[in-house]
Amino acid sequence: MNGYLALGLAIVAEVIATSALKASESFTRWLPSIVTVVGYITSFWFLSITLRTVPVGAAYAIWSGLGIVLITTVAWLLFGQRVDLPGAIGMGLIIAGVVVLNVFSKAAAH
Repeated sequence: MNGYLALGLAIVAEVIATSALKASESFTRWLPSIVTVVGYITSFWFLSITLRTVPVGAAYAIWSGLGIVLITTVAWLLFGQRVDLPGAIGMGLIIAGVVVLNVFSKAAAH
């Protein structure tokens, strides 16, 4: 499996798990709790596959950076949570950092 495909699947699983974690209400609701546990296990499994071919620093930067932006978007859509201007600027800087790391840094050599 392509490392970046596995990374994309890891990110999607992590976003699903984090969304379910919110819905689990501190693990008092069974279905969201099960989705949380399965989602995080799936996410880390795909992340481990990613690390076969993608450097750990680059993989983690992409996984965490895109995860932050996606979970914030999901929280806005599903839970009505809003992002203020400083939060949006911060997320923009996170995305810029991931791009710089992957496009310009030798640390993310593929």
